[in-house]
Parts: sequence; C-alpha cells; structure tokens
Amino acid sequence: MKIESLDLPDEVKQFYLDSGILELYPPQAEAVEKGLLEGRNLLAAIPTASGKTLLAELAMLKSILNGGKALYIVPLRALASEKFKRFREFSKLGIRVGISTGDYDLRDEGLGVNDIIVATSEKTDSLLRNETVWMQEISVVVADEVHLIDSPDRGPTLEITLAKLRKMNPSCQILALSATIGNADELAAWLEAGLVLSEWRPTELREGVFFNGTFYCKDREKSIEQSTKDEAVNLVLDTLREDGQCLVFENSRKNCMAFAKKASSAVKKILSAEDKEALAEIADEVLENSETDTSAALAACIRSGTAFHHAGLTTPLRELVEDGFRAGKIKLISSTPTLAAGLNLPARRVVIRSYRRYSSEDGMQPIPVIEYKQMAGRAGRPRLDPYGEAVLVAKSYEEFVFLFRNYIEADAEDIWSKLGTENALRTHVLSTISNGFARTKEELMEFLEATFFAFQYSNFGLSTVVDECLNFLRQEEMLEKTDTLISTSFGKLVSKLYIDPLSAARIVKGLKEAKILTELTLLHLVCSTPDMRLLYMRNQDYQDINDYVIAHADEFVRVPSPFNYTEYEWFLGEVKTSLLLVDWIHEKSENEICLKFGIGEGDIHAIADIAEWLMHVTAQLARLLELKGAKEAAELEKRIHYGASPELMDLLDIRGIGRMRARKLYESGFRSSAELAGADPVKVAALLGPKIADRIFKQIGRREVLPEIAEPTLPEKSPSSGQKTINDY
Repeated sequence: MKIESLDLPDEVKQFYLDSGILELYPPQAEAVEKGLLEGRNLLAAIPTASGKTLLAELAMLKSILNGGKALYIVPLRALASEKFKRFREFSKLGIRVGISTGDYDLRDEGLGVNDIIVATSEKTDSLLRNETVWMQEISVVVADEVHLIDSPDRGPTLEITLAKLRKMNPSCQILALSATIGNADELAAWLEAGLVLSEWRPTELREGVFFNGTFYCKDREKSIEQSTKDEAVNLVLDTLREDGQCLVFENSRKNCMAFAKKASSAVKKILSAEDKEALAEIADEVLENSETDTSAALAACIRSGTAFHHAGLTTPLRELVEDGFRAGKIKLISSTPTLAAGLNLPARRVVIRSYRRYSSEDGMQPIPVIEYKQMAGRAGRPRLDPYGEAVLVAKSYEEFVFLFRNYIEADAEDIWSKLGTENALRTHVLSTISNGFARTKEELMEFLEATFFAFQYSNFGLSTVVDECLNFLRQEEMLEKTDTLISTSFGKLVSKLYIDPLSAARIVKGLKEAKILTELTLLHLVCSTPDMRLLYMRNQDYQDINDYVIAHADEFVRVPSPFNYTEYEWFLGEVKTSLLLVDWIHEKSENEICLKFGIGEGDIHAIADIAEWLMHVTAQLARLLELKGAKEAAELEKRIHYGASPELMDLLDIRGIGRMRARKLYESGFRSSAELAGADPVKVAALLGPKIADRIFKQIGRREVLPEIAEPTLPEKSPSSGQKTINDY
C-alpha cells in the first residue's frame, strides 16, 4: 500500500515521502484496511520495529487536520521525551506538540493549545482528576505499551484512565499498541477495537539458544569463535566483528555493571582511533554530569566502547549512554530489563544472559515469556541490520531444552487486570466520585463495569472490594457519611494531589498525633506512606538503624514493638529511607550517600522526587485541615528539591546555582542574591567560572564583561530534575 494512496491531506503524504517512507509495511496496511483512518478503535499487537508509531501518527494527523486533538499515553517519562522529540517534527505541518509528565496537582490548561499532548498514564489520570477542560476535546487516544495493564503498579491507572476517557469522549478513537499480548483478542474486544495481529518484521528475527560454542536457531546454527573464557563476551565480539552492536540483559544492576567492565578490555581492542576519540568525549560528558564512583566506572567503560544502563543512573547519564549507542559509538550496552520497556534502542544481537530474576517470595524464578519477547524484540536495527538475533545462554543440555521449549517456541502469556484489590481500587474509587463520574454505589458499579477487570471477571467480587473502599473513605472523612457518594473538601484535595488515600490518612493522623515536629518527624511521616519507595534493609543495617531509633525515639510519631518482627522491619526500612533524605538535605555528597546506603545516584533523585511531592502534599493537607506543620513541611519541600540547608535557599532560587555552587558562594561571604548582585564579578568568576558567573549576573540584571578565567574542574550537580513525580521511576 503506497503512502500516496492513503486518505490523508496532501501535505501529510508529502511529509512522509520527503522522509523516505513511500509505502506501508503489511501490518500497517492491514490497520488502514481495518479503519485506522476512519476513526475506528484498533489494537495493533505487532512486533517491535514493525511500525506501530507510524500507525499512531497517521491516525493522529488525520484527526488533527480535521479539527481534532490527540493524546499519546506512555508508561515512562523517558519514552514520553522520545515520542515528544519525534512528534515535534510535525511542526512543518503546523502541528503543535506538548508534553506533560510532572506536577500532579496542576491542571496544565496551557497544554490545551497543542494538537498532540504526550503524557504518562499517571499524568493523564491526574489531568482527569483535576478536571482539565481540554481533555474533553480529545479525539484520538493512543495507549502505547498497552500490555502494561497487566502490571500491578501501573496497570490499574492505565485501565481506569482508558475507561474514563472512553466515558468522557464516547466518539474518540482508541489506538492501543503493543508488541506482545497473549490474549490480544480479549483486550481488543474490551476496547471494542479491530485487531491487527502479526508476526511480520522488517528485519528478520532469529531467536535461539547458545550452548557449547554454537548458536542454535530453529532452522540454522552458527559456531561462535571462543576467544575468551566468557561465552557472552564471545557473542558480543562475534557481533562487533560483523559491524553490529550488542545489548546484553542481566538480572541485576551489579551483574550488568560487572559484565560491561568484563567485556571492556576485549571490545577496546577492536575500536578504531576515530571511535576512541568520540567515546572519550562521551566519557568526559559523563564525568561533567556526575561525581560518583559509579559514574567514574561508567566513564571508564565508555572509553573502551561498552556501557551499563540501569535505574541507579541519573536521567542525563542514561541519555548519554542511549545517544552514544544510537550514534554507533558505544558498541555494547549491558542493561537491566528496564531498557526493553519501549525505548527505541535496537541492536544487531540481543543476549539474555540471565533469564532468572530474584523474587523476595520465591527466590530466583524464570522471567515471563512476555518479558523475554520484549527483550528479544530489540534485536535487528531496521535499515541497518540484515537480520537480528536474540540469544539465550544455556549452561547444560537440560537447560538448552528448557529454554527452547519455554521461551523460543512459547507464546506470550495472557494479560490480566490487576484492578480488583482494595489497594489498587481505593484511589480510583475516590477520584471517580470526586470527578462526578458516580453519585451512587449503583453508578460507581456501572462505571467499573466498563473496566477490563469487569470484562474479564464479570465483576466477580468487585462489589465487596468497592464496599471496603467506600467504608475506608467515609471513616477517614474523605466522603460524606451519606448514601449519596459526595467527596468532602478533604477527599477532593486528596484526589487532586494524586496520592493514595491511605497515604493522606497516615499523614493527617501523624500530624495530629506527633508530640514534636522535627525534620526527622516529617521525613519519616512521608516515608511511612504507601506512595514512598523504600530502601531495602541489608544485614549490616539492622544494628545501626535500631540504635538510631532508640536514640531518637521521641521524634517518631509511633515506634512499633520490636517483637512484631514484620511491622518493625518495615518501620526500619522507613527510617533508613528517612536517613537518606536527612543526609540529602544536609548536603552530604551524592557519592557519600551512594556508598553509605548501597544505592545509585538515580535512586537518590527518585526518592527525593517522591519525598518532595509527599512533603508538598503534607503542607497542603495541613493548611486545609488547619493542622500544625504546614510551614515546616513547605520549607522541607524546598530543601528536598535542592538537597540543601535552609541558609542556601535564597541563593538556590537563582537558576544555574545548585547545592555545590551555592555552598561555595555562601562560604565565600555571598549569603543572598542581593549580596551577589553587588559582588565583584571577578571574584564570582574565580569561584564559579566566567560562563556560569556571566549567566548569573544576567539573571540578576547586571551586564558584566568578565575576564578570561579557567573554568573550575569540580563538576556541578543538578540536585533534581525538578519533576515532582511518584510513578515515573
């Protein structure tokens, strides 16, 4: 099917022709035949790299140029950024694009001027809760990676959001995209959508198992040169010799870092002088962005052509790795499975080195087929590779047979709604009532009947769970104690603040019961909520944290009995997380915090972002209910944002001054922006470097010609992305 033959405006067709896309792939043509350009709902369950995004683009552009507005929903902030960059290319067509992944209590009405809005599912849910007006104008909704409805964490939010959007805009087109769904027909039936189900790929995918020096596929086998003792390293080198790139998936951060280091010496030997020069520039950028031991290890790997990628790295470091790989400079990325979750980062060969993952309940367990398929789908770069290879590594013949039967020849599992528990439903019941989607129990059940859960389970047990939710919300005074479902001002605020009602209840109870309110009291209070991401307790942590609890017992709202082992261990995890935040706001270096708590730099920022948001919530709830702590919580919110002490706050309000630069200025006698405004520019330039000093002086209204002074070598860290998000990590 030729682009020229499509029912699209001429300028859209010309846009694609100019970019080299002349005809559709078979699954894309099937989607058009099934009503893609006529506003029909569609579920496209087709392999990675077979053109799912183009389907979304065609549907969105057709609708927008007929006066509509499109919403593109993604699971991850990184994926939102990737899609935003792509869709901005439509500016040539006069299409305006916006992105929203941040503050959950903002209506973001300004985004309504855009034709395409890219947002995470959580942000979309919050826009609905905050009754953002332009949401009623949406004519096309794209749900990317829709199989994540199966996720216990993100699934219920995506499911409820799709149900609300369909109820709000019954005529809008729903386009759901995924590479791997076992029961695609069932999901399509729920969405009242046509189904495009295909295994076609533009680049052939060869799936197989590596055993005893040979890569076995279904219809071929290939001997791999054994130049090192590590089989996975040999697989990588074999790929690089054929001018390909490699992704290696490991089951833990520790293992993925170790493999990148192990492979680096072998990979370095086959790099060109040009490669080494380009890699040195990327490594230098890594060191400019971070000062931790982990970033130093990453920079060392990059100089040798390898890299590791996991959630313990900050977003800028992950982006440097991804961009270096896309540019063909980094030859190997060793990653945890997070990289498989939708990012456009294909490679000639994908090696799944560890197919088992640790579970606290069951120990090491085989990963689901759907997860294997997501990783395998990264193999084969369209228009760059003649084929892609996905390789599992077997250590015995029995394992070889197991891997072939349970992964290579297996179908992806069915996906199941995770909405049917009180934990999942509580927050969505409150938001559904607060938004006016339901005024009675009958109306609430009628709305929930439109969910995938009800479609799969015929509402089995749902009424009982809903009653438990309603009883909790009435008991905590978030709903009026009447038969009619009406949220109180407290309940409305909790819904708009986008937190679990249980979190709000714990915060309010803590503020009422606290005898004193120190920074530790408030930090532990937000860490005791179900919305907080807690640190794990290591064996060496128990004694130290227990001693700390005994010494500071009066600063906690409640200390559970040590004899209640499960509850007390959970409490210690909350305290450990609180202590990380104490170190953060007292300006301990990120490397020191990483080493002390056994975490990555990215974890610090993730935890700080959540804590900042929950402290914002605490201040808002305290103000509404006239409880103590509103002022203290607001001050702590700002300190968590910057990771700094109170005396630096005035300086930190100047853009470009982070916690390290602010401390330097403060220790040199510049205590406020007013003092800085009257400072000798030469002295400030000597402290911060002339470029930074020049930017700062322009901000505060001074135009100075600064002398040439060597830039200081100490890297400046941005303490936080500034995004106040709970679920984007």
